[in-house]
Amino acid sequence: MTAETSDAEVETNWLTPAEMRAWRGYMDGNQRLMDVLNRDLQEKHDLSLADYRILVLLSESPDGSLRMSDLADGVLSSRSRLTHQIRRMEAQGMVTRDTCLEDGRGVLAVITDEGRARLAEAAPTHVAGVRRNLVDQLTKSQLKVLAEVFERVDKAIGDR
Repeated sequence: MTAETSDAEVETNWLTPAEMRAWRGYMDGNQRLMDVLNRDLQEKHDLSLADYRILVLLSESPDGSLRMSDLADGVLSSRSRLTHQIRRMEAQGMVTRDTCLEDGRGVLAVITDEGRARLAEAAPTHVAGVRRNLVDQLTKSQLKVLAEVFERVDKAIGDR
């Protein structure tokens, strides 16, 4: 497809029934899974799944901080969306922002003691939800295939 060619002008390679079943199964299952995991965290810990993911990434970094650009890449978010998210989390005392000492221009997101405490409190709920709603629904071989499939998809899209 060239810049002058629209999607409508290209011959559509429609999905087969098996491909459609896989696609819709993924779409519906993923949406329901993310909704239930988010709802569990919201109801029990006043955290969104997005908050949780940011806290996890920050807690896993050696000094509890990441450049905002690296964090945006890590949570697959736009920088502007992440900036708004970090502002909300900062207002709740879970993170702070600091200047990157390496170049003085970059901004770091830093997990606070409050953020670590909220993460530690929410982690068992999140893991239980992942286990109950995904891991325990699959065999070991299905889990292996699931990991391989989405690692491949992630790599293919990430390489573009």
